[in-house]
Amino acid sequence: MLLTAVLSPAEEGGYVALNPETGTTSQGETVDEAIANLKEATSLYLEEFPEAFSSHPLITTFDLAHA
Repeated sequence: MLLTAVLSPAEEGGYVALNPETGTTSQGETVDEAIANLKEATSLYLEEFPEAFSSHPLITTFDLAHA
């Protein structure tokens, strides 16, 4: 199953990882650790709530012009 991971730098260091299809989140000191932790969290979540998977999100970017 191919899922999405969105990673953002955490204020305290490391990364926060989000899976938008299920809403699961995790964190890790490195990108690899954050993704590994997200895989585990998402897997456990889907074992408990298999119907929770929704379609893949549309991910894009936008420019916020300063006034």
